[in-house]
Amino acid sequence: MSRSIQALAYARPSALTTEGGTGLLGLETSGGLTPVGREAHPQFFAGFLSSPQAAARGLLAVADVAAARYYQRTLRASLDPVVTAGGDRLRFESFSGCCGVYARLDVLPEGLDGADTGHGTTNVDVNNPLREALSRLSGDEPLHLRVGPDELAVTTLDGPVVEKKVPLPDRWLRGFAESQVITAAFDLRAELSAAEAVRFLRSLPRTTTTAGSGSGGRAPLWVVPAGRTLRPTTRPVPGAVCLPGPERLAALQRVLRHATALRVYGPAGHDGAATAAAWEVAMPGMRLTLTLSPEPSRGFSGEGAVLEALAGDEAAADADLVSVLLSWEPRIDIADLAAQSGLSPQRVRAALTRLGTAGRVGYDAADAAYFHRELPYDAHRAEARNPRLTAARTLLADGAVHLHAPAATAGSGTATVRSGERHYQVREAASGVLSCTCQWWADYRGRRGPCKHALAVRMARRDRTTTAGPTTTAPSHTTTAADSTAAAAASGDTR
Repeated sequence: MSRSIQALAYARPSALTTEGGTGLLGLETSGGLTPVGREAHPQFFAGFLSSPQAAARGLLAVADVAAARYYQRTLRASLDPVVTAGGDRLRFESFSGCCGVYARLDVLPEGLDGADTGHGTTNVDVNNPLREALSRLSGDEPLHLRVGPDELAVTTLDGPVVEKKVPLPDRWLRGFAESQVITAAFDLRAELSAAEAVRFLRSLPRTTTTAGSGSGGRAPLWVVPAGRTLRPTTRPVPGAVCLPGPERLAALQRVLRHATALRVYGPAGHDGAATAAAWEVAMPGMRLTLTLSPEPSRGFSGEGAVLEALAGDEAAADADLVSVLLSWEPRIDIADLAAQSGLSPQRVRAALTRLGTAGRVGYDAADAAYFHRELPYDAHRAEARNPRLTAARTLLADGAVHLHAPAATAGSGTATVRSGERHYQVREAASGVLSCTCQWWADYRGRRGPCKHALAVRMARRDRTTTAGPTTTAPSHTTTAADSTAAAAASGDTR
């Protein structure tokens, strides 16, 4: 697995202290981007929290996910949470070490009381002594929150005194970005009152999957709206929302006493296969959201939802244009971006998808909108090293893609792709979806994005000029199951 070492430098440890009867939660920042460029220790907020206990427990829940692995638990996690200041709110994000759970705490304008909120993104230090102090916080006495060093500290800092060095796998980066793109296709599927939310979440099984056992031999759990609550079912009936690995919602237990509602978001439909879903607990002035991958043993990094957006040069150029128009908006207005850029709304959405793969935008299902943030990691590296995308570009560069003459009916074009000693047939359906004769397509039917052969064909068609004639069909022959299985290993991500 490709990985690098991420160095996080803080001026001092984050801490919860008391001064004059008022609590002070000081969250120290590492290097990050702001409207004026990169800063070593940016300042984002100094004021009071409207609901101190809820905010403290929400932050602990985000830290829980950052420190967790819900699959192969013996391996190491994690990175400190990411904070984004959007001018009117603070968003704290984290991603599990197993790449299967994304967490975000949104502290909304009504949850903040104080000075103006800044703009930018960075890591925040959440250390063990701070976690213990936050766990002991009781009552609703005033709690002052400072994100970033205070003015006195800024003038007296001689350099970083706290440094953390942690591994940063490419899979982790891809998953962090991919989860945003997948969430953008979600709609609200169910909403429960506070009492029903507590009752439902506390009734869920708390079995733990063991390392290397996938989903522990259990079929994915589904839930369906039933009156004012949700009813678990093992069958993916119409209207059901997938809940694979319900123990991965454990972090929500932190905030249940403060819940005002539970909302569930998921894709518009499914074919019976497991899907991702987002679970949001609403609290006074804030929201805590956990997004789960389709299976505990299947991280977001291999879902392939971003590959189509990465395959074309047009989306790359559009993303460059759209990126200069972003300014840490808490909600990105696609119509406004279209007017500013001169692009169609469809091309703006494709550009935002591509920016999402680089960690430059996130998606908030509650707002049904993207928001601007810049992950403080080299996310472009993960984009460049996406296995299927890299393999597709190699096939194209090697001249392994042969486009057939278009058929008389629309949507029935075919192509042949040479991969090793074998040839695969790629066909375009009327809907525009490309299918392939490889094992990857046979296993997933597009649910985890296109295979490398279909991606290569998509690139070849985009590169072909309007005056180019049909290319020669390469000889093909039937692939065996063993051949296809070997090809599948090279087609996509494996755990």
